[in-house]
Amino acid sequence: MSTTTDPAAPTPPPQRPARTGGARTLAVTSGKGGVGKTFVTANLAAALAARGQKVLVLDADLGLANLDVVLNLHPKLTLHDVFTEKATLEQAILPAPGGFSVLLAGSGMVEYSRLTPEVRDKLLHIIDLVKPRFDWVLLDTGAGISDVVLFAISLATDVLVVATPEPTSLTDAYATIKVLATQQERRQVGLLVNQANRVGEGKLICGQLQQVLQRFVGPAPGQNFRLELYGEVKADPAVKQAVLKRQLMLEHYPGCDAAQAIKALASKILG
Repeated sequence: MSTTTDPAAPTPPPQRPARTGGARTLAVTSGKGGVGKTFVTANLAAALAARGQKVLVLDADLGLANLDVVLNLHPKLTLHDVFTEKATLEQAILPAPGGFSVLLAGSGMVEYSRLTPEVRDKLLHIIDLVKPRFDWVLLDTGAGISDVVLFAISLATDVLVVATPEPTSLTDAYATIKVLATQQERRQVGLLVNQANRVGEGKLICGQLQQVLQRFVGPAPGQNFRLELYGEVKADPAVKQAVLKRQLMLEHYPGCDAAQAIKALASKILG
């Protein structure tokens, strides 16, 4: 990547530091939509579950949720019903293919497109309730750096940014990582390069992004920022087939290269 200028990014409101205790929380996010973030999240959850972990995927893409589409689920109750007290948390948490649980968000809910105090408090309360019940809580956030997305990320102890080799994806990934480093004061963020064209492309991209970030983030003395490569998923026809059939790749194409890469990702974050 040849980025030499610092892309402008809006300054988000102050973020709440992540709490400790209970499940490990991982926010899976991206700067640009359409990079396979939700697909990665769902299959990562299945890979963790196969390793004996109790996993919940919380659809934190409030208003534009599509986790239910990826998993071919048709929920009667969603996070919206919990927020409005029409259902209990226990009723809204559903089993998903792959041996993990999901808490799905309603799609097209305009009232959740802005981070109002009510949305902030309700989401915070939900996270605090589910953390003691699971080993892992994966937050499938929206794309970009809106206040809702950044608040959801702030609730996680760890962050994984999904990007593709496309220049627009990398530019947006850089802008997202920069905000996480400067506004949330994160000293480490994970990177997964999806739809890689060749072996080793993820390492190359991660190194280029790290160089640009070190130049513009400007960490305090003794506080170097680290962008860690969590893995790369090569472009694989099995991924397209799984998406079109609304199936978990790890269940229906477990031997494909992309599935092996997701299993390696699970081993990486467990390690």
